[in-house]
Amino acid sequence: MNINTLLFGLYPYLALLVCVVGCWARYDREQYSWKAGSSQILRTRGMRLASNAFHVDILFVLAGHLVGLLTPEFIYHHVISTPNKQLLAMVSGGLFGGLCFIGLTMLIVRRFSDPRVRASSSFSDLLVLVLLYIQLILGLSTIYASSQHLDGSVMVMLANWAQSLVILQPMEAAASIAPVSLVYKLHVFLGMTLFLIFPFTRLVHIISGLAAPVKYLLRNYQIVRQKRAS
Repeated sequence: MNINTLLFGLYPYLALLVCVVGCWARYDREQYSWKAGSSQILRTRGMRLASNAFHVDILFVLAGHLVGLLTPEFIYHHVISTPNKQLLAMVSGGLFGGLCFIGLTMLIVRRFSDPRVRASSSFSDLLVLVLLYIQLILGLSTIYASSQHLDGSVMVMLANWAQSLVILQPMEAAASIAPVSLVYKLHVFLGMTLFLIFPFTRLVHIISGLAAPVKYLLRNYQIVRQKRAS
């Protein structure tokens, strides 16, 4: 078993297992720690712009990754060709990734330069921001790498890797990603590492943000009684 199989065939399952079990354990045992720990009250100037630019655009980036990696070729070929799909990914990824980069840069400068915000930040808060920044830079770097081969072949390899993992074929997944260049592998590896540390950081607030609307719709009705006049 070589390092490629370990990193891209087995490590994804380990990261996902730690993510699921860790989130369950944290929510079950330490619900009061299940929060983002917002520092907005400490310094509001520029916070809304930076936060919105980061959070809104990263949702588009994540959605693009999810659809792009997990949609089989025989499905999207009814709508778009492989080269055009790669071009669409490069343009949309560059747009939303660039705006996300601007927002995250502003958040990092604020977090590290403002004494009050820095004092309220834990080590994991700073680590997550730095890792997300590196991941975003790697993702934007793949756009240039993709421009060197516009036939969509590397995109197909990455999609085959993700889809092989979903159907529990780690050896095929590792073989699919083996030929791609280093920048893609670093991007994929760091992405899986973010899943690994997910339960131990403020990233858990993502689950709350996605689950809150569903939980609200499924909640029991509130009974409101009018107070009788004495």
